[in-house]
Amino acid sequence: MHSFPNDIYTEPQGYSINTLENLGPLTHLAGIWEGQRGLDIKPKAEGPKKQVYNERIEMQPIDPQTNGPQLFYGLRYHLHITKPDQVKTYHDQVGYWLWEPATGAIVHTLTIPRGMVTMAIGNASASATQFECVAKINDPTAGISSSPFLDYAFKTIEFRIKVAINENGTWSYEQDTVMMIKGQTEPFHHIDTNVLSKVGEATPNPLALEAIKKPS
Repeated sequence: MHSFPNDIYTEPQGYSINTLENLGPLTHLAGIWEGQRGLDIKPKAEGPKKQVYNERIEMQPIDPQTNGPQLFYGLRYHLHITKPDQVKTYHDQVGYWLWEPATGAIVHTLTIPRGMVTMAIGNASASATQFECVAKINDPTAGISSSPFLDYAFKTIEFRIKVAINENGTWSYEQDTVMMIKGQTEPFHHIDTNVLSKVGEATPNPLALEAIKKPS
């Protein structure tokens, strides 16, 4: 059960404008990352198929976001995946990772150009090195919406992503998209996993960057 204030309009005062210093468990995700160890287990007519993939993901900080008294710090991301030795896009995805310091809530949004949007929610302390976000079909606050064809043929009923920050400076994820596929009686677990290494630093969010530029 959520505990929300009676005053839903007054915004917080005096908070830091430097997102990179206030991302909590998302701190290590900021930057530009690549991984060549991706493994996708996807559905095919003849059964599950394994596909290796290469991934590049850019995570850049956004200015602090408020919903009345609520305060989020976050990262805007673009994820691009190809098969080895191919130029054609295998998977493209955009969205946000958000963290609410007051409650420890983590929000992960994703949009893919095959006609699907998802918002998954989890919770973690500021120093956490592992966390999970979950979305379920028909959940009004952490749900899944798909195009008519996907809803008919490959209906996603649950989505989970587990993130781990590794001691060697990398981070990794395991993602499980649970689908009901037309003609099948059991759910199919569409699994994606990868390990990401940093290839570039994040740029400070606009408010923080402007403050850096101003003469003292």
